[in-house]
Amino acid sequence: MQSRFHGIRALATRIAAGFVGALWSASAFADDLIGQPTDKSVMMQPGVTPLKRDAIFFHNDILFPIITAITLFVLGLLLWIVVRYNKRANPTPAKWSHNTPLEIVWTLIPVLILVVIAVFSFKLLFAYHDMPKPYMTVKATGYQWYWGYEYPDQKIPEFVSNILPEAKAKAANVPYRLATTAPLVVPVNKTVQVLVTGADVIHSWALPAFGVIMDAVPGRVNSTWFKVDRIGTYYGSCRELCGVEHAFMPIEVKVVSQADFDAWVASKKPAAPAVAPAVVSATPAASVPAKPVTAPSTKLALSAPATH
Repeated sequence: MQSRFHGIRALATRIAAGFVGALWSASAFADDLIGQPTDKSVMMQPGVTPLKRDAIFFHNDILFPIITAITLFVLGLLLWIVVRYNKRANPTPAKWSHNTPLEIVWTLIPVLILVVIAVFSFKLLFAYHDMPKPYMTVKATGYQWYWGYEYPDQKIPEFVSNILPEAKAKAANVPYRLATTAPLVVPVNKTVQVLVTGADVIHSWALPAFGVIMDAVPGRVNSTWFKVDRIGTYYGSCRELCGVEHAFMPIEVKVVSQADFDAWVASKKPAAPAVAPAVVSATPAASVPAKPVTAPSTKLALSAPATH
């Protein structure tokens, strides 16, 4: 019986190790796309902001090993109990029901695990709320079913960002249902504050490559931020079930150089109204008889008698 138990345990260990190895290998060797989903990838999108890189570290290097160890440990315990304490292998069950040292151990170990997770979790949570002084602010408003963007600092009024039609997306070789008609444009290596709100129902402004997700709630303005360190195009989508066309309100952000951003801002400014030149008439004005100008009369002054 013992040999059979050891054989089953060894087999379960090999299966679990193979599964974890395959998972990590898929992550390590997958040629993940930047800023958009990668087919058959099992891990998160590569990060292009400090926040997303910290989130990936927290997930891959802290949470994932802990979760894997707990899962394998519980699986081993279940197999051990099934094999060692089934009715056929253990016809006379034990009568005890408590083990104080064991209960203390399985209470303290989970507490210690949660403390370790909390230390890294609170550090990351603080970083998300510790926004540096923003270079610019953008307002994102969720509608059923599209996004509107406004640039208060650049005096650019709100413009609409709809899903790009499938034919145009294929012609431009961009991902359908992620590309938009008017992307949000921001400069690289600059802190951008995003004010998020909703016009009708709850939406959610989410960019996986940025590590940003923020609910757009009607009557409330929420704030988030990002600082992208590489030029490129990044895609996201609404993450709330906001209606029947929820899947058709994507988010596209173009990160460009400062010079390109300044040029884009200039192109969005309304053109100054043209001033019509003054018209000089070539036709001489109608002649008006000039009123004779008479010199002031001195006759009275000369003929007046002198007074003594």
